[in-house]
Amino acid sequence: MSVVQEQAEIFSVTRAGEYFQFTVIAPRIAEGFRPGHFVAVAVGGENSAMGLRRAFAIAGATPTGAFAGTVQFVVAEHGPGTRWLTQRRAGEVVDLVGPLGTPFPLPNGPAPAVLVGGGYGSAPLIPLAHALLAQGSPIEFVLGAATGSRLYGELTAKRTAGQVTVTTDDGSAGERGLVTDVLPAAIERINAEIVYACGPMPMLQAVGNIAQKHAIHAAVAVEEAMACGIGVCMTCVLPVRGDDGRTRLVRSCVEGPVFDAARVRWNDVGHLPADLVGADAMRGH
Repeated sequence: MSVVQEQAEIFSVTRAGEYFQFTVIAPRIAEGFRPGHFVAVAVGGENSAMGLRRAFAIAGATPTGAFAGTVQFVVAEHGPGTRWLTQRRAGEVVDLVGPLGTPFPLPNGPAPAVLVGGGYGSAPLIPLAHALLAQGSPIEFVLGAATGSRLYGELTAKRTAGQVTVTTDDGSAGERGLVTDVLPAAIERINAEIVYACGPMPMLQAVGNIAQKHAIHAAVAVEEAMACGIGVCMTCVLPVRGDDGRTRLVRSCVEGPVFDAARVRWNDVGHLPADLVGADAMRGH
């Protein structure tokens, strides 16, 4: 994969519930895209004091065809940076770096899979679904959010996969409850061999626990805050067990954002576990 920087013209900006879906013309990023990759977008304009980029999962890319060279990503307005971005319009140019991160691992052959999205965390699962279907894998979606307006991709998911289960905390769409309430039934219904998920950290931990109870693998894309996107600033580190069983702080933007859920030390996120490699050297400081 080759990471590039592109001055990408905005092709369109559309509302999707509480979110904004951007389609931008970025042919070199589109060419290298794999499901799970993300882009880092400069915000605020040339004279802005907002120097840190904002990271967004790529919701789709079209390297060839009628809309060749376009990339899609979804923005939720959280603060000044994303507010500036949501005010951009078609024809304007944004500065993108990508494709970044490690993509979702695909099975070697057809394997039934459940795709779990929380809020706009479902965005990277749409292209993943197409990749799985292309290799003959049966899939189901489980999509959840706090309320109906915070769901993303429900209609697209239904057009892509026959079975889509929706949950909302307040019951305004689908079933009242959490994605983890309905996930076990989805796993059993499709006889899933793998679960993919993207969304809030507590959701990912719970999805990983359910997958472990069913003795199947869970690949999760974390939503850690990322500043540089290229592994320099170390603001997005997570405690993750390696192949040797030892825990290290790894960068979500480079070694992730996709991780084996069973290897993430969820309860130690934001802390330094006592058995962390190198922890001895940090004691007393």
